[in-house]
Amino acid sequence: MGGCTNCSGKSACEDHKGEMLDTVAQWMDKLYPTRIWGQPNDAVAIDAGVGQEDVMALAEELSTELKGATIFREGGEGDACDYVYVLCQGRETCGLQVRYGGAELPLEWDTEHALCEFYLRVSISTMAPLAVVQQVAVTVTREEGEWMISEELASGVYDAPLLKRFQRLVALLPAYGLTHLDLGEISAPPRGYDDGQYQALFGRPAHRVNYLFFREPSAMSSTGPLLAFAT
Repeated sequence: MGGCTNCSGKSACEDHKGEMLDTVAQWMDKLYPTRIWGQPNDAVAIDAGVGQEDVMALAEELSTELKGATIFREGGEGDACDYVYVLCQGRETCGLQVRYGGAELPLEWDTEHALCEFYLRVSISTMAPLAVVQQVAVTVTREEGEWMISEELASGVYDAPLLKRFQRLVALLPAYGLTHLDLGEISAPPRGYDDGQYQALFGRPAHRVNYLFFREPSAMSSTGPLLAFAT
């Protein structure tokens, strides 16, 4: 079984990773002159970040390009990004169209069995022209008369059925002025930075991805009533 040591593309891959990490370092320096998590330079962020209308437009275009449903989600409190979910396994109307898109509950949903779906989640920074992608497993169940939904985030994209669409998605992002960052390469604390109150909130140091994109740890899960999230 091959690996990085024997891969003929190792040199090019290492060059790409080096360029990507240089890009990350440059944006970190610009956005965090104090080097403290939670204290970005708002003037730089406002100038360089991707606006919500542009992210919503991107969601529509990706739906056409990737031949699948896309769902826009506004970033939550403390996030420095907005989100586009790309449905990869599952049928419309899907769970996240109800949770975030305001779609009505489908009458044909099976109340006896769980609904299982897989998505790619594109996080697009509101502070810089950067994007990161991870896979998401969604389960919708009917429990004691109430629809429940769980969303489980992975720290990357691993499952084979999602990889082809992931590769296509990554290839499209530069056309929209976005630099794709590998989540695994930015899932570590940056040297020389102070993560402020982050450890008190989440019990671990802030990673680069938490400075540039979302607040929560990259691999986590959430569960709650489906309709409580619907708009």
